[in-house]
Amino acid sequence: MSFHNRPVQLTESIARIAPQPMDALREDWLAILHRIPGDGLKGCGFPRNVLGTIMHNPDTLGPFLDCWVTSKLKLGLSVREQELVILRMACLFRAAYVWKHHVPVGREFGIDERELGAVHAADYASFNPRERALLALTDELIEERTVRAAVWAAHKPALSDRDMVDRVLLVSHYVFFALVNNAMQVQVEEGVAGERPLEP
Repeated sequence: MSFHNRPVQLTESIARIAPQPMDALREDWLAILHRIPGDGLKGCGFPRNVLGTIMHNPDTLGPFLDCWVTSKLKLGLSVREQELVILRMACLFRAAYVWKHHVPVGREFGIDERELGAVHAADYASFNPRERALLALTDELIEERTVRAAVWAAHKPALSDRDMVDRVLLVSHYVFFALVNNAMQVQVEEGVAGERPLEP
């Protein structure tokens, strides 16, 4: 069974670690979060439960948020490209929390329902060469924990050296989020609970 087809065994219907209350978020942390592109992760889509979980170590939360948000803003990948990678990461890790939060963000940046289905099914034929490369290399990185020579050679023409580095950085951030969400049983907020499900 391939890595991304392994089901996540969620054994509890409540969070394993109760998230810290949002009134504990410092003003400088909120200022960082306000810089996130678009509106999908704000308002009803604000990921309060995962942030509240990470906030159990407040000494590391601020530096992490700054690195994460600054990276998103400075990557050579467009926001649409980032969201394709993030949504694929959600599929690979069976991370429903990441998926439900990023479906509306993806829509905001031009990912339609057909493309959401294609990302889930790992059917990349309809995407442009650059997007196909990003998605295929994300699969390869997670499945193989590296990129094999033949896969690198097949997709490198579509991407710059900077793109290759930026993609690994983006994937690494969402490995963290996916593992936090799955291991801590982070609960999906009501504001995004009705979003398109992450199909089995």
